[in-house]
Amino acid sequence: MTLEHRLTTLESGVRIVTEAMPSVRSVSLGFWIGTGSRAESEQQAGLSHLLEHLLFKGSSRYSSLEIDQIFDGMGAELNAGTGKETTSVYARVIDSHLPRALDVICDMVFRPTLAEIDSERAVILEEIAMYEDDPQEKVFDVLGGAVFGTHPLGRAIIGHAEVIAQTPPATIAGFHAERYTPQNIVIAAAGAIEHEQLVQLVSQQLQDVTSGAAPAGAPPLASAPASHGAERRFERKDTEQFHVCVGGVGLSRHDDRRFALRVLDTIFGGTSSSRLFQEVRERHGLAYSVYSFSSAYQDTGQVGLYVGTRSDNLEQALAVIGAELERLREQPASAEELERAKENLKGRVLLSLESTGSRMSRLGSELLAGAPLLGLDEVVAAIDAVTLSDLEALADELWSQDRLSVVGIGPDEARFDEASAQLAVAQAA
Repeated sequence: MTLEHRLTTLESGVRIVTEAMPSVRSVSLGFWIGTGSRAESEQQAGLSHLLEHLLFKGSSRYSSLEIDQIFDGMGAELNAGTGKETTSVYARVIDSHLPRALDVICDMVFRPTLAEIDSERAVILEEIAMYEDDPQEKVFDVLGGAVFGTHPLGRAIIGHAEVIAQTPPATIAGFHAERYTPQNIVIAAAGAIEHEQLVQLVSQQLQDVTSGAAPAGAPPLASAPASHGAERRFERKDTEQFHVCVGGVGLSRHDDRRFALRVLDTIFGGTSSSRLFQEVRERHGLAYSVYSFSSAYQDTGQVGLYVGTRSDNLEQALAVIGAELERLREQPASAEELERAKENLKGRVLLSLESTGSRMSRLGSELLAGAPLLGLDEVVAAIDAVTLSDLEALADELWSQDRLSVVGIGPDEARFDEASAQLAVAQAA
């Protein structure tokens, strides 16, 4: 199975990247736009997400209902997502429907009417309310705030309710014009695709799009967050469980050590045989959900772990996690764990290549971020090259006590303070 992509940049600045998969009949098509919550000021917090929703509310040639009917009629999937640094609109269709899908998505992305704004504001305000009621999701943004402080990376992607409710339509239109520029968009496709055909189709669709340059004053991504000390944060909420995250600054998506971090994360809490899962859940029965994670951005990243547990188990669960953090720093992996984690990662990489969606997402996100599109052999070699000393250095740096913040959501702050002392990380002043 090969990873061979083709790339063309149109005069407008739009980049088109494809990977052919001759054995399938489907195509995954994605438009990747270089804007997300990181490119927002406090007064704009949530506009990227609102705009993503509004793309579906109608374009110059298609109403909202027609968009839904067209994709339903093709038996196709159409969706979108907003992240910290990117927005994406993507679909999966059979190959014969690609021209129609491309036609509709192009019109949605480049020529939205931005209609029905008030009704969509109401939808997102309900989404924000739902998010506030979901501590298992919100706790990750509480951790982001502790790790990145007031930097936009520390803010929830969904944004502020007052921004969603009060931003005028003209400001939303200007937000779109500033960010949805050809130079800031990658069109990626994988599956039963012919590169030249897609280039021709896109060129025809974008004949009226002439300039790839963003208007003067279009905001770049916020600069890298300044380092600050570890923090402890808690939000009281009447919940059955305490939801706890521990974490700190990680690696950027361009850091050569990112493969070693993936191996370390796999060993620590990324699989059912990982240390956290085995000790906290399988051996002691202290939680249903416990795992570690990492996120990578242009110039920084984040590592962390999550556990949800009942009040009676909180202190013991955090004591076990504290012991595992200490063991991670002292012995991040045995030779057996290292080998198993490498094989796990290589297997996951190979299995993901059977998905047109995974290949398309890789193409779009990596190219938009300016990251190299590595071949399969290069990825496997990078995983195989990870050593025990690489993991020791990473564990010592990223999971050191003085770098870790601890946050929680639950019914009793005093109980959280007492239990989190087991972690020997950031505590209340």
